[in-house]
Amino acid sequence: MFSIFDLSLQLNGFPIKKAKSDLDKIIALSIEEKRQFIENQKQNIVEFHLENNLFYQNLVGSKNYKNWEELPVLNKTNLQIQLESRLSKGFSTKNCYVNKTSGSSGEPFIFAKDKYCHALTWASNMYRFGQFGIDLNRSLQARFYGIPLDFFGYQKERIKDYLAHRYRFPIFDLSDEILEKMLQKFQSKKFEYLNGYTSSIVLFAKFLRKRNLILKEICPTLKVCMITSEMLFEDDKILLETQFGIPIINEYGASELDLIAFENPNKELLINSETLFVEILDENNNPVPNGTEGKIVITSLFNKAHPFIRYDIGDIGILDEKSTLDKPILKKLIGRTNDVAILPSGKKSPGLTFYYVTKSIIEDDGNVKEFVIKQLEIDQFEIEYVSETELDLAQIQKIEESISLYLEPHLHFNFIRKNSLERTSRGKLKQFTSLL
Repeated sequence: MFSIFDLSLQLNGFPIKKAKSDLDKIIALSIEEKRQFIENQKQNIVEFHLENNLFYQNLVGSKNYKNWEELPVLNKTNLQIQLESRLSKGFSTKNCYVNKTSGSSGEPFIFAKDKYCHALTWASNMYRFGQFGIDLNRSLQARFYGIPLDFFGYQKERIKDYLAHRYRFPIFDLSDEILEKMLQKFQSKKFEYLNGYTSSIVLFAKFLRKRNLILKEICPTLKVCMITSEMLFEDDKILLETQFGIPIINEYGASELDLIAFENPNKELLINSETLFVEILDENNNPVPNGTEGKIVITSLFNKAHPFIRYDIGDIGILDEKSTLDKPILKKLIGRTNDVAILPSGKKSPGLTFYYVTKSIIEDDGNVKEFVIKQLEIDQFEIEYVSETELDLAQIQKIEESISLYLEPHLHFNFIRKNSLERTSRGKLKQFTSLL
C-alpha cells in the first residue's frame, strides 16, 4: 500500500515501487554476488552510454574501450555545456528529472537523471534513514535548508515539504530572534528527526547551549539528527550530541548522484555501493591504496539519461583500510567546509545561502564557469568569476536583487572577472570565504 510521499513520486512518473523492490534485491546479494553485480553494472552503464550518448562517445574518443582504468575522468568543466547536448538517445528535459547542482564547489551545472534512477535515489534514502527508525512517509522532519523566495519556487517547495512530511526552517537568517521561533516549533510539533546543512544546525545547537537547553527534553519525539552538505568537525558533533540529546548521523551526498555515504549504526561512514561505484584516485587518475587520500571519483551505475562515469566530484577523501568492493567505508572526507557570513544587521547566514544568491547567474549556456565569494568587510563582498563573456549590467542587477532578497539590502558586491581562480593546495575551490 502506498503512502502519500510514495504515491506522489509514482504519480510524477518515478517508479518508486519497482526501485524499492530492486534495491532490496541488491541489498540481499551475497558478497560474491554483490561484487559481480557491481562489475556487471559498471560494464552495462559504460556500454549503454558509448552506444547511445554522443557527448560520452566524444569524451572517450570511440565506441569501444579495453578496460575501466582507460576511461576518462569526467570533471565539472566537461559538463558546463547545454544539457540537451549531454543527454542520451531517447531522453529529453521533458522525460527526465532535471536540476542544478548547488555550485558549492564553485563549478555549477545543470544535470539530468532518468526517472528510474531518481526513484532509486529515493529508495536509497528511505532504506538508509529507515536504519534509524525514520519512515519518510510518516516521520515528521525538521528541515534546515534553503528555499527559493520567488512565489512559484517557494510554493513548489512547500508542497513538496507537505508531501514528504517536512517542516522547513529557511536558513537565510539565523539571528537569535529567528532561532527562538524555531525553538517554539520544537515545543509544539512532534518532530522525529532533524535534517539539513551542518553549519545551520550547529548554529542552532550553540543557541541552545547559550540557554542551557536540551532539544530532546523540549521535543521528546526526536530520534536522530542527519546532517549534510558540509563537513562535520568532531567538536561540533560533540556539541550537537550534547545539546540535542540524540544520535548525530553524518551524511555525504550530491544532488547529481545520490547519497554517497551514510553513517551506519556501527558509526562507519558506509559508501552507497548499491547505486554508485566510488574510486579514490591520485592526480594522474590512478587508484590509491586504501588509507591514502585522493580525489573522490564516482560512477552512477543506473543513470541512463546522463553519463556520470568516473566523475570527479571535487572532494578529497580516504577509504578505510578495511574497505572492500562490496563494503566500501569512507574513513575521512576532506573539504566541503563553509563559513558563516555575519551581516550589518547582526543576521548570520551560512555560506550555502550563496547558492541561492548566485543561482541567478547559473545559466544553462555555461557562460559562468566558476565563481568564489569573499566577505572582505561586514558589508563588502567580492565575487570573482571565470566566464566566456563578462557579466553585463542586467545580469549584475539581477544578482544584486537576489542578494537583497536572500541576505539583506545595502550590501556592496564587487564583480571581478578572472582567467582562473585561486585554489587550495588540494586543487579545490572554496565557494565562500569570510575574511572578517
